[in-house]
Amino acid sequence: RIKSYELAYRMQMAVPDVMNLDSETAATRTLYGLDGDSTRRFGQQCLLARRFVEKGVRFVQLYDGGWDAHSKLLSNHSTRIGQTDQPIAGLLKDLRQRGLLDETLVVWGSEFGRTPLGENRGGRSANTGRDHHPFSFSIFMAGGGIRGGQVLGKTDDVGWHAVEDRMHINDFHATLLHLFGFDHENLTYRFKGRDFRLTDVSGQVFDKLIT
Repeated sequence: RIKSYELAYRMQMAVPDVMNLDSETAATRTLYGLDGDSTRRFGQQCLLARRFVEKGVRFVQLYDGGWDAHSKLLSNHSTRIGQTDQPIAGLLKDLRQRGLLDETLVVWGSEFGRTPLGENRGGRSANTGRDHHPFSFSIFMAGGGIRGGQVLGKTDDVGWHAVEDRMHINDFHATLLHLFGFDHENLTYRFKGRDFRLTDVSGQVFDKLIT
């Protein structure tokens, strides 16, 4: 218990320095878009993420809401992209130039994808966007042992199902664990006659992603 309190104290004492962006150069602030009205908010998140990584934080999650576009798809996503594109590019460039990208795995994803069809539910005429769709969606990854410069996977002609290089979510998790240095099969434990693990006793490492 004493050790946990001491750790909490060290974390609390480190936070003010990590959160203070005043020491960053003008070039770095420009790189992340901190000087722009639309890019400042997410740019600050990305810059803080780099600072956390430098301090040895093992898991950093950035969240950008507002992508759940059941209506006004074009204007919504165009706005969101304009707010996030420069900051995430700045983060990747900054991690690389500081020698941190090789040991930092960056994953940009969402909870699921969107149907390729317009949403038209009864009684919901205001829904002019697209509905939730778990059968095919895109994720981009960089650093941390990922083989860059490639696009894997393909959907059918209308974008409904994945048809090439299909990756189940369990495969994705198995691959992440492999990149973190874990064999997902070794994390299996038996409880009440059933095997359990993070990949639900399924999943294969997707070798094409890995350097």
